[in-house]
Amino acid sequence: QVQLVESGGGLVQAGGSLRLTCAASGLTFSSYNMGWFRQAPGKEREFVAVIRWSGVSTSYADSVKGRFTISRDNAKNTVYLQMNSLKPEDTAVYYCAAKDRLSNVYNYWGQGTQVTVSS
Repeated sequence: QVQLVESGGGLVQAGGSLRLTCAASGLTFSSYNMGWFRQAPGKEREFVAVIRWSGVSTSYADSVKGRFTISRDNAKNTVYLQMNSLKPEDTAVYYCAAKDRLSNVYNYWGQGTQVTVSS
């Protein structure tokens, strides 16, 4: 059974930092591209960042580029999202997701962790 468990969310002031962690189990982690998504109240879920299975390649949404960094540790089956210079508009539930490197869709999703940025 595949599980993705996010942690590290919380309440932070604008300009602050948080690091989200997603621990994966039940899958061959090193064969999966890992993504972070977020959903704010009343809005559609949106892409934040992705890191390829090898960890060599990353991609970011324009809204977070230069402020967020995605990384992974394949030995620990874990993916991270370092979020710096947080803004109130970053407030959302953040989800991690796993996509087989040969697939076009995300196969597995976590339950989400709340990030709230106060102004």
